[in-house]
Amino acid sequence: MNNLPQEKIGQNMLVKMAMLVIILAGIRAASEILVPFLLASFLAIVLNPLVTLLMRRGVPRGLAITAVISVIFIVILLLVGVMASSASDFSDTYPQIRSMLEQKLGVVQHFAARFHINISTEALAARLDPNVMMDMATTLLKQFSGAMTNVLLLILTVVFMLFEVRHLPYKMRNAMVNPQIRIAGLHRAFKGVTHYLALKTLVSLMTGLAVWLVLELIGVKFALFWGVVAFILNFVPNIGPIIAGIPPFIQALVLNGTYDALFVVALFSAIHMVFGNMLEPKLMGRGLGLSTLVVFLSLIFWGWLLGPVGMLLSVPLTSVTKILMETTPGGSRLAIMLGNGRPGSRPR
Repeated sequence: MNNLPQEKIGQNMLVKMAMLVIILAGIRAASEILVPFLLASFLAIVLNPLVTLLMRRGVPRGLAITAVISVIFIVILLLVGVMASSASDFSDTYPQIRSMLEQKLGVVQHFAARFHINISTEALAARLDPNVMMDMATTLLKQFSGAMTNVLLLILTVVFMLFEVRHLPYKMRNAMVNPQIRIAGLHRAFKGVTHYLALKTLVSLMTGLAVWLVLELIGVKFALFWGVVAFILNFVPNIGPIIAGIPPFIQALVLNGTYDALFVVALFSAIHMVFGNMLEPKLMGRGLGLSTLVVFLSLIFWGWLLGPVGMLLSVPLTSVTKILMETTPGGSRLAIMLGNGRPGSRPR
């Protein structure tokens, strides 16, 4: 008799796990539709405070939305222009980069021969082909722009979301069961995500500008492009700034020299230390209440589920999921496991 409740608990867990697998499979299959929608949602969350600020200054909502969207559209066009210009410049300088890379590898081969290590210059050149490095550096940008293939549709979605946001509280109050608890949780989620994305965008912008200006001063080619890459990859937690620094280091080592390459390493280390480890935690305080392990695992999970855009939005997506779990009896315990475990961080 005592085994029956345990068997039912086990069956319920299996059913819930099977449902979770089906839901995740459906999300991954529908990622081409969900990714632009999520991107538009988080853009609307970031832009809504700007629209509200303009409205407080007496600007009508329609005009405020038009002004903000126009600026975003111009920024997108500038990013596309930077990518196109960098690709054109790289194609012109590629023969020079290839020749200098072979010379550098020849020195490595001669040094390795002293220790009776046989290294094939051709094999190394194939693995460290600058064209491959450039492709690796632009993969995230291309896939990010792939999620924005129809920029007009994305912008229109953001516009309609910004118009609809003022009606959202009324709809939620009349559509939800226990609206006070649900609305409080959603309000906290939106407030936390807005705070995080706004500050993260500011810090990422400062990071990109610092990388661009310093690389320009030391004479590293494609400095503006590497600044854009640093800006975007700074949204990827933990590993983003590291990945952003690898291609400029290799390029500086090939085209500029050892000292400039070491300076690039020092630059990215200093920027990550100042902006990532000092300024960002000070601005965000306790952040979104997620543990460091959960942030890293969420990066892997959302990247697998939604691709590069999922990696960029992994922290806010996990935060929203955690806060929504806190409003349900069954998910509150799991939400505690996702938290940072600090005293006073558990929601009351």
